[in-house]
Amino acid sequence: MENTDRELDFLAIGDIVNDDFVALRDARVFEDRDGVSMLAMRFGDKIPYKERELIMAVGNSPNGATSATRLGLRAGIMTHVGDDEMGAKTIQALKDRGVNTEFITTEAGKTTNYHFVLRYKAERTILIKHEDYAYNLAAQTENKPLPKWIYFSSVGEDSMQYHHDIAQWVKENDIKMAFQPGTFQIKLGYETLKDIYEASELFFCNVEEAERILEPVLGESTIDSNREKNINDRKAQVVFLIQEMRKLGPNIVCITDGPGGAYAFDGTDGWHIPMYPDPATPVDRTGAGDSFSSTFTSALIMGKTLDEALRWGPINSMSVVQHVGAQAGLLERAQLEQHLADAPAEYKAEKLI
Repeated sequence: MENTDRELDFLAIGDIVNDDFVALRDARVFEDRDGVSMLAMRFGDKIPYKERELIMAVGNSPNGATSATRLGLRAGIMTHVGDDEMGAKTIQALKDRGVNTEFITTEAGKTTNYHFVLRYKAERTILIKHEDYAYNLAAQTENKPLPKWIYFSSVGEDSMQYHHDIAQWVKENDIKMAFQPGTFQIKLGYETLKDIYEASELFFCNVEEAERILEPVLGESTIDSNREKNINDRKAQVVFLIQEMRKLGPNIVCITDGPGGAYAFDGTDGWHIPMYPDPATPVDRTGAGDSFSSTFTSALIMGKTLDEALRWGPINSMSVVQHVGAQAGLLERAQLEQHLADAPAEYKAEKLI
């Protein structure tokens, strides 16, 4: 089936949540004996907070759908909500943003996901609880139009068959898939989700995630050897990881490296882009990765080249971290292109491979 003239350009698939942000003022951060950063507050006490804000209809995939919509694509979301008041409000919030909601399933007897986000300085700690939804791709797609692309990310743990069904669906229907694995999907490992990796046109993760995914494939010693061999050459470290990630099946692999920028490789050309400079100290880093990957995907859908898409992604990330939550800072296309035009001379894609 030829992938042309489809109703949706971009269909995000993944769980949706409502985030209740609580800004802390009486807390501290310390490292435990294993070097893990810990958030501490007084136990058994009344602890004042600065402010709170409820942000509706978020999560990796909803953030992606909202980003694509704001950039001008016809975007929708395939997800689940409960048959409660919050579920109805969640759907309305998406409609208000212009996101197509016809692929949403409202499950009887279930509640809509609700998270508490503890903000301290520019970082956040999220208290999560995911409802156990009944994932059923056949029911969700019955009598629905096929999208050009899907953007697949975090889903609940009872979803193994759902992954396999999605891999088969995109192959059979000439749908291009961008895969940005969530924590659970990374934990499952490559072998378990081999068909998803192989069905992916586009894959996103950060450096640490790439090492976790590749370690069972290549062995811990190979991952350690790459770090040691290129201890003073971060780009060489990431180039090795991005080449190995592509061997797992995706056509294009993007790896982000925080302040070190981002990388993309399509088997022929490899590129690096630095961070787009922050205009001020970041307010909240929630959604920075989602904004990068969804913007990169949107740029490719719009016909941009690999290096052009790589220049688009960090701009939306820069804007998002200047606001609370993952969506308030998402840019419209004209705004993004203006930032691109105003970019400093050093903000340019460098060819690596």
